[in-house]
Amino acid sequence: MTMLYGSHWAPLVRLATMLTRDASVAEELVQDAFVALHRRWGSLADPAAAHGYLRTSVVNASRSALRHRGVEERYRQPAPPEPAGPEERAVRSSEDARVLAALRTLPRRQQEVLVLRYYSDMSEFDIAQTLGLSRGAVKSHAHRGLASLKAALERLGEVPE
Repeated sequence: MTMLYGSHWAPLVRLATMLTRDASVAEELVQDAFVALHRRWGSLADPAAAHGYLRTSVVNASRSALRHRGVEERYRQPAPPEPAGPEERAVRSSEDARVLAALRTLPRRQQEVLVLRYYSDMSEFDIAQTLGLSRGAVKSHAHRGLASLKAALERLGEVPE
């Protein structure tokens, strides 16, 4: 097995890199193929066919990785556009600081619910499970938290649109 690894690792990584266009994914796929072969080594009918098994495993895993990547790309949410320049980044940074300062004035539970909902993008169900609350309590904390956040931002002289 050590000889097989030493002689076929690099060519299989090159093959997977050519198929996936990503060297780190390629190394992982080849490693997984060697691990799978090692698990089955005792049950191989013809150990001389191990290289073919590895090559087939790497090609199939590369196909799966490409399919998975395609699905991720199709359903990925577009990222917000980057600020145009340093001035816009400075304005956005100061707005973020005001929102965070206002958020810190809220009760702890409201802070947690709002952060999990709007920064971590979690569902009400997931927030309820994470915090050990009912969905109704999550809705209530979110509603009260948003109202309190708006009031706090108005006191600070900033209401985001």
